[in-house]
Amino acid sequence: MAVDGLAVHAEEPLPGGEMLLGASTAVAVRYAEVFALSMSLLAEVSVPPPVPAPRWARWDHTDPGLWPAIDFLDARDQSVVPSYVVEVASRVRARLSGCALPCVLGHADFEAQNLRWRGGSVLAVHDWDSLAWQPEAALVGAAAGAFANASPPGLVPVESSAAFIEAYQAARGRAFSSEEVEVAWAASLWTAVHNARWEVLHGDPTVSGDAVREQAAERLRLANA
Repeated sequence: MAVDGLAVHAEEPLPGGEMLLGASTAVAVRYAEVFALSMSLLAEVSVPPPVPAPRWARWDHTDPGLWPAIDFLDARDQSVVPSYVVEVASRVRARLSGCALPCVLGHADFEAQNLRWRGGSVLAVHDWDSLAWQPEAALVGAAAGAFANASPPGLVPVESSAAFIEAYQAARGRAFSSEEVEVAWAASLWTAVHNARWEVLHGDPTVSGDAVREQAAERLRLANA
């Protein structure tokens, strides 16, 4: 809710549980089923669209240039960002911006570090301040690429993203259109290119950047980008 112009939310502590680590197709399916449940529940929520999206999911920004305007990142030497990261980000953003799919409410930071499991079942999904108002397929794709992220973040194997996207559709009981599938694959790269840029701007190990270099061609092909 809004209080004196500020967004305010309350949370109840839910201690315990453990992270479900790994990026296998089997793990992907488990995360996809939870994401599908969260999207089903969020479909019943009526709130003003939470915009802008979190910085790592903000491909839909209206700022000039490729990247969303983020002062503490923009102040750094952009020449260190590899040209392939810029190229992939440009193609991904063009594909996502060119879609005309309706927007829905969804969790935009659906990563291992933000979930806890107990006895093989999900216990909690945290970080609900990271909501976004974007096409369902884009939200699914972002989660399909990043569900295994703890620290440092990376990008899951292509086959694991494929398993996530397929399992999500099965859990929701609705097959994606060809455009939605392409949008999901495009979105699966955006968080990774954001993180790849972050890595070099901060002098961190290039875990995401290396994964983008290895996987971008196939993901862009699947995205028709």
